Amino acid sequence: MGIIWTIIIGFVVGLVAKFFYSGANEPRGFILTTVLGIVGALVATYLGQAIGWYHAGESAGFIGAIVGALIVLVAWGQLARRM
Repeated sequence: MGIIWTIIIGFVVGLVAKFFYSGANEPRGFILTTVLGIVGALVATYLGQAIGWYHAGESAGFIGAIVGALIVLVAWGQLARRM
């Protein structure tokens, strides 16, 4: 049940991130939106632990996951523009 919940939350986070930052080079589709949200949560967790906001074993919250997804989305747009 945990993986299903992760996929659902990842999809919602990906949708919110795409709402705040929309562009021509953004990933499209259900799968890429979900992956964007999940990777964004992982990025937020890693950065939060590196900065000291989260302890080892803690994951980022919903807002942190959205910020992480926005970081991934901006990086995706920069890389897609160069190719």
